[in-house]
Amino acid sequence: MLTALALGLVVLGLLALAALAPMGRLAGPVVLGGSAFLSAGFALAAGGALALGLPEGVLVLPFGPAWGGMTLALDGLSAWFLLLLGLAGLAASLFALGSPGRGLVAWPLFLGGMGLALLAADGFTLILGFELMSLASWALVALDHREAGNREAARLYLIFAAFAGVCLVPAFGLLGALDFAAIRAAPPEGWRAVAILALGLVGAGAKAGLVPLHLWLPLAHPAAPTPVSALMSGVMTKVALYVLARLLLDLCGPVQPGWWGMPLLAIGAASALLGALRANLEDDTKVALACSTIENVGLVTMALGLALLFRAADLGPMAALAAGAALLHAMAHGLFKALLFLVAGAVQHAAGSRRLDRLGGLIHAMPLTAVAALIGLGAAAALPPLSGFASEWLLLQALLGGWRLGEIGLQVAAAAALALAAMAVALAAAAMLRLFGLAFLGRPRSPRGAGAREANRFELAGMAVPAVLTVLVGLFPGLALALAAPGIRVLVGPAAMPPVVGLAIGAGEGHSAYAPLVVILLLGLALVLLWVVVRRHSPAVAERGPAWNGGFIDAPPEFVFGDPLSQPSAAGMAQPLRRMLGGTLLAAREAVTMPRPGDPRPARLEAGFEDRAALALPTRTARLRDAVAGQVERLRGLTLRGSLSLGFATLVGLLALLAWLEAR
Repeated sequence: MLTALALGLVVLGLLALAALAPMGRLAGPVVLGGSAFLSAGFALAAGGALALGLPEGVLVLPFGPAWGGMTLALDGLSAWFLLLLGLAGLAASLFALGSPGRGLVAWPLFLGGMGLALLAADGFTLILGFELMSLASWALVALDHREAGNREAARLYLIFAAFAGVCLVPAFGLLGALDFAAIRAAPPEGWRAVAILALGLVGAGAKAGLVPLHLWLPLAHPAAPTPVSALMSGVMTKVALYVLARLLLDLCGPVQPGWWGMPLLAIGAASALLGALRANLEDDTKVALACSTIENVGLVTMALGLALLFRAADLGPMAALAAGAALLHAMAHGLFKALLFLVAGAVQHAAGSRRLDRLGGLIHAMPLTAVAALIGLGAAAALPPLSGFASEWLLLQALLGGWRLGEIGLQVAAAAALALAAMAVALAAAAMLRLFGLAFLGRPRSPRGAGAREANRFELAGMAVPAVLTVLVGLFPGLALALAAPGIRVLVGPAAMPPVVGLAIGAGEGHSAYAPLVVILLLGLALVLLWVVVRRHSPAVAERGPAWNGGFIDAPPEFVFGDPLSQPSAAGMAQPLRRMLGGTLLAAREAVTMPRPGDPRPARLEAGFEDRAALALPTRTARLRDAVAGQVERLRGLTLRGSLSLGFATLVGLLALLAWLEAR
């Protein structure tokens, strides 16, 4: 009870910080510093509760809807995601202190909305926090409305956020009650359960960025400021996955049929493959990272689907393995993706561009940022001994155990998902290698990139927090999974045990195990032996030669760093994948412009693609989207009185709907 009270006060403190935004010059340090402090409070309270024991009881707030107060509670599942919110919120708030800007009112509201959704013990409070999170994040995305692309991104994001809310409200209404304890005592059955599955998957999937509801994500993340992008990709998508897990694996009860896991497995596999492929084709760093988020969200969804399948087949250890993979990868991705967006923002500020063809050689100008990028990209590429490898290893081990499912159809589906997941992991590694190579290696491609300077101390501190945590989670995944044990029990049953073998992780008794400390020791020995061999057989004095110009003639003297056209380009590195898979899955296209004979200009390669998942949407859906966009344009022209009246009418309608559902 005391822990829930303390966390409730943290949420109220974040909401109160929004009132301090009009303080003038002190607004930035006060609001952002207070947000960092309260985010650390989230992390300490949630981590302490997971380590020392979760509190019992429900905190009833003295305000709420007409039929009763709002309720807060903390269990293993909410505490795990709250820990992620606190750690990523601390990092993003510290980074924002280095360059405070507009949107200070919406920033603590964004954090508070996510905290409220995670702490909710009833449907009304969860929906309220979820919608507060959505509206605050939309306000932060819509800050820079001077560019047409940003306006379109904010408009599309608002449509999908409203669509997610429209689906989740009836999903929670069909549960038969608002209080989570009452729902668990009488879980839904029959057609109501199937309707909840469909509405929950569509509503939460739209917010998480699952295919084919991912259209907003590659547009909204680049349009948002850097700290907002870090929280949207690292935490907000995980809050949507938390809602999905809470709805399907917890509130709907353990007696639902095994086929419930099939939609999650299929949609997750499609999201992982398409997101990883598209990350290889983008030439904008933030767009590529946003597409990588689609891939990782798909992997977590696959793990949740596997947990449902194994739980229905009464395979408790395998269900715990899949649930552990889902929770560990949600934490790992939340940390390293927040880190990578912060790195992308620091690079954009220092080098003046997000385009990969305008970057290069930043490892010399920004060495500390390059180290942080190497950690984040290594984890995203699933390189040992970083956190991404541990969580994806668990997922692949769970997929390898799919043969234990009784029905042949489920076994074939698990095998197909394993192949798609392996392909997605390989594509993700290629995308991360491409990002680091083009942005940080080679030579500068622009004068601004050549004159880049290291990030300031606040930005470096913001990047250091997730970087250190990414390394620690990768080195000690057993401790992280032991901390997540209460959340695993919420998902698959009170008797579930996390797949932990000391400090390492395992795939069950008598099966394989992964010990990161042993792996890093072997890697260290291999590197030392390689260094000794190279030193023994290399000449005593190093010799330097001219840089290879890719077949071009030598650059003129005024090109101090060489001709940028002689270096690999983003479109050129993506060409093999674009030709093999991009044409089939993403409608990729390319054209080569050859100069006339005698023209000294080089040939040009122009490439582009359209997401086939977007093209596959029915024409009726496209028309509905245009109609909704038209209504949004009309809403922008409302007067203050009209806006207040519309908001009041919406609130009254929502309360009436919830009261009717409660009465039933």
